[in-house]
Amino acid sequence: MTKRTKGILLFILVAAVVLLIFIPIILMMPATLKDKYEIFSYPYTFFPKNPTLDNFRRIAYLEYTSIAVSFFRSMAITSLVASLAVIGALILNMSAAFAFARLSFPMKKILWVVMLSTLFIPGITILITSVRVVSALGMIDTLAVLILPGLVSAYNIFFFRQFFLGFPKELDEAARIDGAKTFDIFRMIYVPMAKTPMVIIGASVFMGYYNSYLWPTLTITQDRKDLFQIMYVIRMLFTDASVLGYGSVLAATFVSLILPLAIFMIVQKYIREGIQLSGLK
Repeated sequence: MTKRTKGILLFILVAAVVLLIFIPIILMMPATLKDKYEIFSYPYTFFPKNPTLDNFRRIAYLEYTSIAVSFFRSMAITSLVASLAVIGALILNMSAAFAFARLSFPMKKILWVVMLSTLFIPGITILITSVRVVSALGMIDTLAVLILPGLVSAYNIFFFRQFFLGFPKELDEAARIDGAKTFDIFRMIYVPMAKTPMVIIGASVFMGYYNSYLWPTLTITQDRKDLFQIMYVIRMLFTDASVLGYGSVLAATFVSLILPLAIFMIVQKYIREGIQLSGLK
């Protein structure tokens, strides 16, 4: 088999995988323009016979038995929560990673092992305990409960630490000779050079918060509908699809996909570069 033949076969394989991944989105797009009767019409038609924007108008403000909240407001507050989480996560995880990679302090090795051990604890096993903790702290139904509990991640610290370990120690020594303090070294040397891992972790954190369903459901009650997250709203839309129609559910899902897809298109080159950073030292 020639090199060209292998390349063609590889291209066909990749194209087939990509097509399988995007088939749900491809089928969803025309369905958002169908009325609730045409979606289930037989025989099936890919393109809508009578395109309509009613599904998008219907989700602009939802008033029905289960929920009454603006879909687009929910999308905006979810994006805000995810954006604030990205900022907080990068600051905390990078600071901790720098400390473990470059500083010396008591019980450093023990603390590192303890932190890594949290990677082996499934989040679902401490979910109820976590809810009780934030409830005791009076954080239920607040913006803080959506952001703070998930900011620090052992994996993110590990990822940044492995990257920082690749920096030559001579950089630190040269900076200290010039009079730079520890924080100055972190801020002026390590942070600017960590653009690729920052983008990768930042995008990961954003997606995690944006797609979160279980935690917001347990910590945000009906009294704070203004803090409802997008995945919870879509789930409630599905519950009342018999009233609004499944076209509205598909329209809401399609709109909610726009931001994550846009972020992926922006950071994809950094993801490719980040593959080279994932090796263990």
